[in-house]
Amino acid sequence: MHLPATRWYQVINTRRSRRRFNQKIIEPGSLSKLAAICKEFQPFPDARSVLVKEPPGSVFKGAIGPYGKIKGAPYFIAFIGNMDSPNVYEQVGYTGEGIILEAEALNLATCWVAGFFKRKAVKSLIKTNSNERVLSVTPIGYADDQYSLEEKIMTGFGLAHKRKSLSDMVTGLDKSKWPEWTKVALEAARLAPSAINRQPWRFDVSGSSVTVSVNTRKREYGLPKRLCCGIAMLHIEVAALSFGVTGKWDLLDHPLVARFVVETELVANTQ
Repeated sequence: MHLPATRWYQVINTRRSRRRFNQKIIEPGSLSKLAAICKEFQPFPDARSVLVKEPPGSVFKGAIGPYGKIKGAPYFIAFIGNMDSPNVYEQVGYTGEGIILEAEALNLATCWVAGFFKRKAVKSLIKTNSNERVLSVTPIGYADDQYSLEEKIMTGFGLAHKRKSLSDMVTGLDKSKWPEWTKVALEAARLAPSAINRQPWRFDVSGSSVTVSVNTRKREYGLPKRLCCGIAMLHIEVAALSFGVTGKWDLLDHPLVARFVVETELVANTQ
């Protein structure tokens, strides 16, 4: 399927992670659209998403994490990867973020959860192959009207939602020579969510490409940095497309992640 770039780009800046839900069942039309996007948006053969129409109580039971418990979500989505693929984490991150942006466009709330959930509980509710692993999940539903203290920290009232400046993340072509689409794409990547807000991505810019890499080889809190980089990859492509630029991803070896290479550049809209 083609990326709905305009639709997804519009929610990149406004999306905030939510962990408190009002238990309201998702409206049938929205649920049908969400189920369809989970089936249709599979840009990589080794990553997929499954909408689970069951309350995720057993999935998050006892799993508190750094930002408190998840409560009240009627359903959840599992993001699954083929562990035989050397690029599985970035593929899952890219795929999952597409699903999450679509959910946000449907006025649903989400929260990437990669470390503090029970994989066995998820696997008891879905079918997976022997070489597959559930790498992350998101609760899905309508957000509670009131932010919890933990959510306030995550959504901008504290340090957790702050982002590093692009000057701390980017190498390569001097900023004064960046094409306009590159500025838009990197700003969108800077806003990508990441585990414990660690922002592990780095970007190397040329006139016709952006290369994504991880800042170090070290895992933090047992969480894969390449999954976070996959989220940033999706943001780069969505922003580029919204600016009239199409490209393709070349997946690379560690510590590099992937390179977005421009294929066509149309007359850009004024941003």
